[in-house]
Amino acid sequence: MSGPAVPIDLTIDVTDAVGLGEPHHTCAVVVLPDPSALGAVPVVCFGFPGAGYSRGYYTFDMPGSSHGGEAGWHAARGWIYVGCDHLGVGGSSAPSDPLAATFEVMAAANHATVTEVLRRLADGSLADGFPPVLDPVVLGAGQSTGGCFTVVQQGQHATFDGIAVLGFSAIQMVDLMPPGAEDLGTTFFPRNTFTPVSTPGATFDPASLAAVDESGLPAIADVFHFDDVPREIVERDLVDYPERRGGLPEWASATIPAAALFLRTPGVIMAEAAVITAPVFVGVGERDLIPNPREEPRAYQRSPDVMVCICPRMAHMHNFAGTRERFWQRLHHWGDGVAASR
Repeated sequence: MSGPAVPIDLTIDVTDAVGLGEPHHTCAVVVLPDPSALGAVPVVCFGFPGAGYSRGYYTFDMPGSSHGGEAGWHAARGWIYVGCDHLGVGGSSAPSDPLAATFEVMAAANHATVTEVLRRLADGSLADGFPPVLDPVVLGAGQSTGGCFTVVQQGQHATFDGIAVLGFSAIQMVDLMPPGAEDLGTTFFPRNTFTPVSTPGATFDPASLAAVDESGLPAIADVFHFDDVPREIVERDLVDYPERRGGLPEWASATIPAAALFLRTPGVIMAEAAVITAPVFVGVGERDLIPNPREEPRAYQRSPDVMVCICPRMAHMHNFAGTRERFWQRLHHWGDGVAASR
């Protein structure tokens, strides 16, 4: 390919899938490879962003890069990559009652999004001149909140042939724990309720986003970005996160789905994780929100293949890191392996 492919923006009706009694749609962006680069078994990867981020998280370029972000990087190597906005995120519609967007509703909407994109790929209607894509290997890759929703979706709908759970713990999320730190243990609480939880790391205090460190950056900067991320990028990303003073970067969403408030409830999606039978790639940064990444495979009790990757010089927001291409390469090799093993 001579340059990054032109992204294709889609709006997908998910009204029937979510069943909320009002019309709803999701938005997605598709980056296609040169048809000659498609593998013998085509790979379609769906990326789901974290809280405060949109489908643009997968297509934006850091300074000095020009390949169309992660989506363009994978497309240049033969994958079809689809960045997806959850309900209530980016360009997607939001329920009139925020609490109606439960984990189950989010999973149903994302499953419907995947199903429709695959239909358009199969019948050749997604892009003029692009050949029909039949019986591909379908991967789901979710970062942070997106990882949570991807686990729920796979446990409830078995949408994917393999899932990549990136920067999310199926056991327990915490504020900032380097790999190998002491596990806080697992205590189970009901989800989709706003009952306060006292267990450390189990709840999220929005006021913490307003704290500023001695350098003048938001206190969450060390959690989200490694030291070599340019300061101007960190400021654009995190000052007044998630609204970002109304000037949203291309990777951002000013809104966060209500279900994201339950992410730090220990074991909140372990029931879904425990029934997943597809391969799982657990990917985290050197600094991330997971107490012990090496313990994550125990959450996926029925998966025959769980891989753990801890990427050096990377914090929670992986696609900003200087080592992001190293991380993408590990993910790409894993996905090609899933395709080869089928």
